[in-house]
Amino acid sequence: MAQAILVGPDIEFGKTVVDALKGRGIDVLVAMWAQLADYGDWRLVLSARAFDGVGSIEAYTRLDQALTSAGVVRTAYQTIHLVPTTEPFVKDLRRVFGKTKSAEGMRLGGQSFGGKFIEDAYVYRIR
Repeated sequence: MAQAILVGPDIEFGKTVVDALKGRGIDVLVAMWAQLADYGDWRLVLSARAFDGVGSIEAYTRLDQALTSAGVVRTAYQTIHLVPTTEPFVKDLRRVFGKTKSAEGMRLGGQSFGGKFIEDAYVYRIR
């Protein structure tokens, strides 16, 4: 089965999402498009303390409010995956790349972090 490729509009969409969250005061610690072995397709993976401990409905509501206020069309973000900052995946990414001056544009792939295998990824930030 052929894997979908990440194209320019996807990359711009991810940047728009990160900017929208920043505009709402949500400090995103991890933001990347990733092909995870668990899903097989591209997911915009986001992790922020503002999404921790509130439950998935409230976390996605906060995301929805930020994106709606930025004018992002709702159907455009069906592939967003919120991951708690306490997950081993996020912790491991931050341990390895958190002190990197800038992770923006970095590509990852063929690696496991916190027990999750990344087939391919385009990073916006890891801090």
